[in-house]
Amino acid sequence: MTPLPLRIEPLTRAAFADFGDVIETAGAKAFPINAGTTTRYHDLVQVELAGESPRPLVNLFEGKAWHAPIEIRMLERHPLGSQAFYPVDGGRMLIVVAPPGELDESQIRAFISAPDQGVNYARGTWHHPLLCLQHPGRFLVVDRGGDGNNCDELVLKQPLSVLNLQQSQV
Repeated sequence: MTPLPLRIEPLTRAAFADFGDVIETAGAKAFPINAGTTTRYHDLVQVELAGESPRPLVNLFEGKAWHAPIEIRMLERHPLGSQAFYPVDGGRMLIVVAPPGELDESQIRAFISAPDQGVNYARGTWHHPLLCLQHPGRFLVVDRGGDGNNCDELVLKQPLSVLNLQQSQV
């Protein structure tokens, strides 16, 4: 049996509405975060969930490029939910974290991602805002929406510096 030709049409929100949502930045609500170093394309799809008030948010973040030396002066945490980052363009990240609970600056650690790695910060984990390395990066981000304050920020008592990314490259 000869297959019938399948007509391909442009993917648009209107054309795809009966099947779900199109994830794209065009027409999305966008605003700067992290002192203007990142643009957040906010709440791009409606994730369907059962239950009470909390709901996941799916976002695209566009982070500016960071180059060594990088000063780490603050960390943030999300006490009401996890936060996942995944590069959609092969971007690499510097990941600076500390365990949940009261911030213990002696426990801060730094990691560098490969182009095909993302992270999911567990609820309450202290972390630095997005640090894209060498070139601007675009990341799919899934985090929590809903009632309640879900972002705490603390200025470090002692700033930290990443002087050389070359030694840490994956």
